[in-house]
Amino acid sequence: MALIQCPECGKEISDKAPSCPNCGTPFNQKKYCKFCGGLIDMDCIICPKCGKQVEELNNNDRNIVINNNNNNVASSSAAAYASIDSDRVYGRPKNKWVSLLLCFFTICGHKFYEGKIGMGFIYFFTIGLFGIGWMVDLVVLLLKPNPYYV
Repeated sequence: MALIQCPECGKEISDKAPSCPNCGTPFNQKKYCKFCGGLIDMDCIICPKCGKQVEELNNNDRNIVINNNNNNVASSSAAAYASIDSDRVYGRPKNKWVSLLLCFFTICGHKFYEGKIGMGFIYFFTIGLFGIGWMVDLVVLLLKPNPYYV
């Protein structure tokens, strides 16, 4: 029978003792890490001292089911927006000819008509983005269907 030091309290005790009589640390529920040699709990799979895996996981008795189905409402609604559906109309209907006349005679009125107030003020103060935005909008409005949706 040899004397060993308790890893918790440092006192010398018998190597046959099931636990330390001074601090109560059980010895039969400990094992040594095969990488760093540190004393670890018997049920440890990863050594808390060196961080290496000391045992393999034994999951033979239970089956793990991984469900990769995504049933989120947000993703299905995003798919609905991505697909073109002729029955559904999103936005407010606007008359193409009213918007075109407002664009031609007021330079910025069509933006207010579409509900784009910020762009209406920008077109008003920059005279239709220096005329370039006004000309582009004339062409775009001519190519839009009637009614178009904003």
